[in-house]
Amino acid sequence: MNGMVMNIQRFCVQDGPGIRTTVFLKGCPLRCAWCHNPESHHAAPEVLYDADKCIGCGACAEICSGHSFSEGIHSYSCSGCIACGRCAQRCYSDALELCGRTMTAQEVVEAAARDKAFYRDNGGLTLSGGEPLMQSAFALEIAKLARQQGIHVCVETCGECSSAVMEKMAAVTDLFLYDIKLLDPDLHRQYTGVSNEQILRNLELLDRLNQPVILRCPIIPDINLTDEHFAKIAALAQRMDCVTEVQFEPYHPLGVQKAKRLSRRQPYGSEAFLSREEVLVFAQRAQKLTNKPFSVQ
Repeated sequence: MNGMVMNIQRFCVQDGPGIRTTVFLKGCPLRCAWCHNPESHHAAPEVLYDADKCIGCGACAEICSGHSFSEGIHSYSCSGCIACGRCAQRCYSDALELCGRTMTAQEVVEAAARDKAFYRDNGGLTLSGGEPLMQSAFALEIAKLARQQGIHVCVETCGECSSAVMEKMAAVTDLFLYDIKLLDPDLHRQYTGVSNEQILRNLELLDRLNQPVILRCPIIPDINLTDEHFAKIAALAQRMDCVTEVQFEPYHPLGVQKAKRLSRRQPYGSEAFLSREEVLVFAQRAQKLTNKPFSVQ
């Protein structure tokens, strides 16, 4: 079983319990205005260009017409790019990067298994993205193989998939990290491009299946940094027996720079970090509304 992998990061400590190997799969059905990983939107490989690293050597232009130089200034057009990666291979300064490679499920699990000595009692493999369940058959095969090797499996998901896919994935997953962006349906569609109806239905499904869930909630200034939003999250957590914890994730602007490297514009383009302390004030007030533990990452 083959799939498109964006990246594999080792020794992660914020993608589930313990030390984890996080596998980022390409492709996502949402278009969050603040997306931290815009390179994950499309399921196909893409070339990213970092102008700050470019030394103007012209090597890329020798093999690809998408690159050109005028008075020593490099211009890159992704129009017509087939993502062959040859320009990135030729780039001497790593200003060009091919994001996305085909791997087998076995290769992914072998990469994770090399870290088993560090997992101890609670570490393991986390599937993330993008949205890993967009490549549901691939994600399912990875999880099955990992479980066969005794590796704990987390899936970080936005929940936007069919209920049939979610139920199959639940059978081979130890813990879901479930992203909740917004609970107001109109705002969710405005800022992510899709309704939250199926997302909430799938969360209810996991609740019926007694599947452990940690809610992961990105907090974005001027969008959901409000007492109303935190209160709704608290009410949702309290209602769902499956929810063991709520984690709030303050906005960071790293996605803005990634979008520039893809020649795209990030709709929510703020380059200011939201501090943990600012979010903690809201979280502490909301904590009084539920007995589920809250934390700010």
